[in-house]
Amino acid sequence: MSVTRAAPGARLSDLLASPKMLAILLLAGASGFPNQLTESALQAWLKDAGLSNTAIGAMTYVALPYLLKPLWAPLIDRYPLPFLGRRRGWILAMQLAIAASLALLAFQSPVASLTGVTACAAAIVFFSATQDISIDAYRTDVSLPSERGLAAAAANLGYRTVSYGALAVALIVADHFGWRPAYLILAAAMLLFCVATLYAPSTQNRYQPRSLRESVIAPLRELLGTPSALTFIVVVLLFKIGDAFANKLFTPFMMDVGFSKTDLGVIIKPLFTAGSLVGSVLGGVLMVRLGLLRSMLGFGVLQALSNLLYCLLAAAGKSYAIMVIAVFVEHMAAALGNIALVALIMALCDVRYSAFQYALLSAIALLPRYSLGYPAGWIADHGGWYLYFVTSFAIALPGLAMVWLTRARIGALEQLRAREPP
Repeated sequence: MSVTRAAPGARLSDLLASPKMLAILLLAGASGFPNQLTESALQAWLKDAGLSNTAIGAMTYVALPYLLKPLWAPLIDRYPLPFLGRRRGWILAMQLAIAASLALLAFQSPVASLTGVTACAAAIVFFSATQDISIDAYRTDVSLPSERGLAAAAANLGYRTVSYGALAVALIVADHFGWRPAYLILAAAMLLFCVATLYAPSTQNRYQPRSLRESVIAPLRELLGTPSALTFIVVVLLFKIGDAFANKLFTPFMMDVGFSKTDLGVIIKPLFTAGSLVGSVLGGVLMVRLGLLRSMLGFGVLQALSNLLYCLLAAAGKSYAIMVIAVFVEHMAAALGNIALVALIMALCDVRYSAFQYALLSAIALLPRYSLGYPAGWIADHGGWYLYFVTSFAIALPGLAMVWLTRARIGALEQLRAREPP
């Protein structure tokens, strides 16, 4: 396993001055665009339709393709489409498919039948996951070793800003005009990212498997062939499990407390975004000073404790003051934790196989996020929201314990030099 060290000090002006970094930023926005539309926005739609929290929690399993994307990532690596090069062809095709699926979802009704809604949402997630594979591979291909820090900053900024912006638009339009216009507008907006794909700089392929078998076996052998492999995988799995649980039913929680969809779109989601962006920038700065190990420990403790702020909101009821503090601090802490986790995943990837290895490790990291929907809904319905967020704190502790127990191995990762493909 090799380490990829991020270049310190990425400024927004540096990102926008480089066509390559601007392309990475915009494509990261395309990657983030569909994410919340099949999570928080869909949850709000189902809540409007009168579904229980348990049913809403069960519906979150349509997001499973995000976990399963390593199964077809080698196909994307091995078989390019016959236009726009090895990466951009797949990106463009998936963007068109996502836009079409969003438009089709607009004409479904969860009141009449959940079948059509479920099928469309699952299709959006599948196309989105495939787009993610292609965009991650594109970013890996075009980024020089000295540019990886800037590339990570650009990707994080683009993904979070557009993801939450799309959700805010969906909630506000739905609150005033209904869900059909909301999803039709978002389908049209998705098409705009095709322009970024068409004008993005071409990639120079650094590594191409000679066969489909090689595209699977070689990266798995390299990733799993060390004594520390299983330990690191457990750390990746557990590090953000408490945060994933806390945010699983964020939108239904806010609506149950008494906030409207306009509150969510105009106040709460911008706070969500602001906290995440502040945490992302702060995390990048602090990681340069603290290093990987101390960042994982410090950021992990903060993201676990911040979940308890929602207990105050659950107890107090609709309080804008408590809500502002809880949402901003919790999402800032979550972003800090995300920076540390991404740095760990990058450190575990060999640059020769980073597309497949990153897809695999990121899917493992996302497993709690996409597998806790039913138990989250059950606890919310049967134990209440206060117990729900106490539970989110409790299940964060094993991840912190794993980081502490493996501190020597994590520290050793920082001493390794990045390996480059031959």
